[in-house]
Order: sequence, then structure tokens, then C-alpha cells
Amino acid sequence: MGRIDRRVWMVLFALAIVVQLVGLYSPDAPSGGGAPGSDKVAHVAMFLAPALLGVLAGLRLVVLAPLLIVHAIVSEAVQHLVLAERSGDPWDAVADIAGVAAGLALGSALLLRRRRSAAPAGSGDATGGGGDPRTAP
Repeated sequence: MGRIDRRVWMVLFALAIVVQLVGLYSPDAPSGGGAPGSDKVAHVAMFLAPALLGVLAGLRLVVLAPLLIVHAIVSEAVQHLVLAERSGDPWDAVADIAGVAAGLALGSALLLRRRRSAAPAGSGDATGGGGDPRTAP
């Protein structure tokens, strides 16, 4: 993963949110002609992408995670109560939250990998060097 400007990640995050909003709140649900469970895969993806891109954009996990989880639950309630053509499904909310968790984990792992590869030798990273000053000779 090359060095991409934070602004690019923010734009991609915003686009993922727009796609998510259209997918969740458009009056016509996508056709159910796919394989069984394919709608759950779509729900995972709709929440994985914003979570991943939000982490890569530098958004704080303590803000991003709760907002996406609350949105997962609220979106199903809105579909059930407000959108006559749609129905809320608790299992969709579970898939949404699984997508959030996967996106946050993947984004955090990618950031950690990038930081480790960018850290100079002896800076206290996992490659040795630095470390606990109490064990220094």
C-alpha cells in the first residue's frame, strides 16, 4: 500500500458513505434473485468499506465505530418503519455490524503494517531496538 494522501482516503470514505446511504435507503430494494445469503454479503460490504476507508482516512476509532454501529441498527429500523417498500431485518443489522468489525480490523492492520515498515531501525518497533529502558545495558 503506497503512501496515499489523507484527503484521498477522506474522499473515498465519503463516496462509500454515499453508496451506503443509497443502498440502505432507496425505496426499491435490490432484487432478491441472487444466491441465498447474498443480501447479507452486500450488507457486510456496505459497512466494511466505510469502516476500512474511515480508518485509513485517519478517523478516530472511538468515533467511527459507534457511529457506524448505531447507523447499522437505525437503518434497519428506518427500513421497517418508514420505507413501505422495504422491511427491516435484525440479521441485516448483524451483517452490518460484522462488516464494521471487519473493516475496522482490516484498516487497523493495514495502518499498523504501514507504521512498522516506515519505522526506522532501533525505534522501539517490533523488529527490535529501543524497547524497555529498564532492560538497557
